[in-house]
Amino acid sequence: MSKTPTAAARPASDVTPPPASAPAPAAAEKRGNGAAWFASRFAVIGVWIALAVLFSVLRPDTFMTSGSLKVIFGSQNQSALVFLTAALLCTIIVGEFVDMSVASNFGLAAIMLTILHVNHGWNVWAAVLAALVLSTAVGAVNGWLVVKVGVNAIVVTLGMGTFLLGIALWVSDLMPVSGLPSGFKDIALQPVAGLPVSFFYGLALMLGFAYVLHVTPLGRTMRFVGESREVARLAGVRVTRLRIGAFTTAGLIAGVGGVLSAAATGGFDPNVSQSYLLPIFAATFLGTAILQPGRFNPVGTLVAVFFLATGVLGLQLLGATSWVTSVFYGGVLVVAVTLSTVLRGRSR
Repeated sequence: MSKTPTAAARPASDVTPPPASAPAPAAAEKRGNGAAWFASRFAVIGVWIALAVLFSVLRPDTFMTSGSLKVIFGSQNQSALVFLTAALLCTIIVGEFVDMSVASNFGLAAIMLTILHVNHGWNVWAAVLAALVLSTAVGAVNGWLVVKVGVNAIVVTLGMGTFLLGIALWVSDLMPVSGLPSGFKDIALQPVAGLPVSFFYGLALMLGFAYVLHVTPLGRTMRFVGESREVARLAGVRVTRLRIGAFTTAGLIAGVGGVLSAAATGGFDPNVSQSYLLPIFAATFLGTAILQPGRFNPVGTLVAVFFLATGVLGLQLLGATSWVTSVFYGGVLVVAVTLSTVLRGRSR
């Protein structure tokens, strides 16, 4: 009697191969992960493009003009925000929560430059140097109080910001001051490829900052300190020096921004500096949802500055009144902090 061969006794060629569709779930998961990776890095850029298209359709005669592009990319307001967000990033990257004094330090440098030249007859370049030394010294004092003395960073920088605003209002007698030389404005407004040179200063600053963070040992050390201060200290990193240096550099960058702003307008109104505070944080936190999800990064922040400028300008052209700026910046800040928290949690 013949026996039916069992599966074990069959030749290998007789064994039924697994269905070809078995790897499909893994492939689908890979595609899903790829889509999530792309969305987490470029979704905000997509929204920015969609906003531009929407405003172009609704207001083609005003939004899609060279004037609007100059407002978005070349206005002194955006240039100031680029420098102020770079100053804020200096301290955030090394693990400090926030520096609330950068806007006031920016304003103090701008008004001191103007006061020293207009009211006291200083040479304009000597006044520039004095303003930069003052803003850098303010950053160093912040660093010393936070790092060496151990005072809470929010308390120190919030108090310092209020103190500097008071000094600026005092020396200016609560009034805008103007009268800088007309030729001095060229350091900020000299046109290059249709945009003021200050735009390219900001672009170079942010790209240079990104290069330092991602390519140089200093940048990697800053990230290391920001992730775990004590581990970095045990690894031999001079954490104290790096943290104080971050505050000092933030003061210098804020001062440069103030000098450029005063040069562009021929003077400065010290009351204006506080209006930058909300946009600074909105752009900086929104930048964590661009290119490097959950991480503060200069290029993402630069894109966020122009994203915000596009939104505000478009809404104003649609007829929104002055309140729209506060609503838009405040709403973006809430959304940006939420996105930052979610993305940072997923990256761990």
